[in-house]
Amino acid sequence: MGMAWRSGTQRIGCSQAQKRRYSPGVQRVFPYISAMVNNGSLSYDHERDGRPTELGGCTAIVRNLHYDTFLVIRYVKRHLTIMMDIDGKHEWRDCIEVPGVRLPRGYYFGTSSITGDLSDNHDVISLKLFELTVERTPEEEKLHRDVFLPSVDNMKLPEMTAPLPPLSGLALFLIVFFSLVFSVFAIVIGIILYNKWQEQSRKRFY
Repeated sequence: MGMAWRSGTQRIGCSQAQKRRYSPGVQRVFPYISAMVNNGSLSYDHERDGRPTELGGCTAIVRNLHYDTFLVIRYVKRHLTIMMDIDGKHEWRDCIEVPGVRLPRGYYFGTSSITGDLSDNHDVISLKLFELTVERTPEEEKLHRDVFLPSVDNMKLPEMTAPLPPLSGLALFLIVFFSLVFSVFAIVIGIILYNKWQEQSRKRFY
């Protein structure tokens, strides 16, 4: 899987790939590009700039350029690579390289933005996706199919919860059916109790 990300009027200056875990004494220059694996059950730690779940990253000085910049994300055989073309010279720089990344099948791509105390503006001009042809042995194919939770070899990540399996047609039908039965039963009981209350109210006046 490969993805090319084109952005406008930005500059990204990249240091060498940094694979360091969170430490209160380690400072970094922002803007910053980082990678994390997640299935939606983990939250990005804004207080520590995502360090607890970070796989790697590099500084991204994204300010006031007059040419487009490009970002490439490549995932092949559990190997995640991120490179950037940032100086207007059509040359790629390494940013992140992490082996042993296990991702389940069924990808979703999207863009979003959030800032801290300061405001900023970034334009994502286009996203291009490419399917890479990779030959796998039967054993590798089976291992790829058996991945249900994203993970990284030799790296301790916060606990992730497995997504709930979708309901089958029969289970959904039974849930709807018994919900309707319960609703009808509750309505009938309510009507009976209301009628009894009215009868008792009449007896008080006679």
